[in-house]
Amino acid sequence: MCGCQTSRLAFDPGPVATIIRFVTSHADARQLLGIGDDADADAVRAARRRLAKAIHPDVQGGSADAMRRLNEAADTVLEQIASGAPPATANVQSAPPGRRWRQSAQGRMDHDVASFVIEALPVEAFEALLVVTTWIGEVVVDEPPYQLDAVLLDPLRCWCRLDLVPDAGATTISVTIAGLPDEPLPDIDDVRDLWVASLNHLGSTPG
Repeated sequence: MCGCQTSRLAFDPGPVATIIRFVTSHADARQLLGIGDDADADAVRAARRRLAKAIHPDVQGGSADAMRRLNEAADTVLEQIASGAPPATANVQSAPPGRRWRQSAQGRMDHDVASFVIEALPVEAFEALLVVTTWIGEVVVDEPPYQLDAVLLDPLRCWCRLDLVPDAGATTISVTIAGLPDEPLPDIDDVRDLWVASLNHLGSTPG
């Protein structure tokens, strides 16, 4: 798809260790799972499966402690949903409908709905996102062609999820980011602009 060569920030330890640190450093169950307050039981189970693929102790570099924390977080949220109790952390600020919600600084998460559009079907859009992810970070979990989780490393550093939605022959991308342990959360507009600039660079590069 792209014959260009690019340099990336060398990062040690790798993405598995990074996601383990992320899981073991967050006390709030929903934040650990990377889900919003409106997530249902299916979304909780899907989040647990996605993270388990990266941190399960049977996976190279995996962690039994991180897996235990993940299971505890998922069980906690599933119990909240079953009981009808409100989320333990209800610090979401108001935002224009259908555009963006932002948790408080303590939440260290941000979400931008319909952040940008790729003029391609989801399969092609997903392949393009996989390519540019190798320029700016590392793929953590990919569920083609509708979801991609990555750790961004250069020039911005954060955990990032891209949700792809078909839209009249194109693909709309929603962006969710979360801070890495002991690092500031980048502005989500800067994260969006990084993805867009990288995709435009890919599109302008001869195959």
